[in-house]
Amino acid sequence: MRLVFALILVTGMGLAGFAVYMAQGRFNEYQTVLDSQRKALSQNVPLVRVFVTNGPLRYGQRLTKEDVRIVAWPENAIPEGAFTDPKVLFDKNEEKYRIVLRAMEKDEAVLAIKVTKPGEDAGVASRLSKGMRAFTIRVDVASGVSGFLRPGDRVDVYWTGRVGKRDVTKLILEGIKLIAIDQIADEDRNNPIVARTVTAEVSPSVVASLVQAQSTGRLLLSLRGTEDTTSLGSIEVDQEELLGIQREVVVEVQEEKVCTIKTRKGANVVEIIIPCPNE
Repeated sequence: MRLVFALILVTGMGLAGFAVYMAQGRFNEYQTVLDSQRKALSQNVPLVRVFVTNGPLRYGQRLTKEDVRIVAWPENAIPEGAFTDPKVLFDKNEEKYRIVLRAMEKDEAVLAIKVTKPGEDAGVASRLSKGMRAFTIRVDVASGVSGFLRPGDRVDVYWTGRVGKRDVTKLILEGIKLIAIDQIADEDRNNPIVARTVTAEVSPSVVASLVQAQSTGRLLLSLRGTEDTTSLGSIEVDQEELLGIQREVVVEVQEEKVCTIKTRKGANVVEIIIPCPNE
């Protein structure tokens, strides 16, 4: 009887120990999952409602409420100029709508730089920065870089004309931004055209310089690379420098003054050099 009781006691203690072991393992597993969830929650980034496009949008297209939708966007990765408030994106006056200035693809965030202000036209005026002016330059196939120019490109401007008796070509402006080619302001246009005019964004003082330059000579444009911000400094070439002609320089040489006296020796007259008296 005592043996049976002892056996039952040992068995019960073993089962109790096993139950405690299992419970401890389950508790540790639960604690691990809980810690993992807490860690994941601590790394979560707050989300903000941002307007994105429902489909491709092209230059000149009217932006409507059907063209956009709201998505959750990480707060620390919102692009500058993104719209989060429908009252800001769409004016309460439906006649004051926005126009697309730059092409956007599906699911792209709508940015202020890519659309006009409500009721604003998508023309050249909407492209001008504060304090800047639009100036149109006459070009042809040669001076307009053979039709490779597009709105948004930057160019250097050279002036060719006559200075005194010299024919001169001189760099007068660097890296000015083009905002329209002929009457086209679409930066996403890929079809090359041979322009008759280009419109640049310049300061009022540069406008005066360009007017003077265009009236006294010929302007030519040189296309810059997209990432090229180098300064070229002063560049001026005339015909003689181009052809390697060296102009003769006439140097006046002052004759040295020589003083002499003449004496007669018999039938001969002898001229003797003497130091000149100080004048």
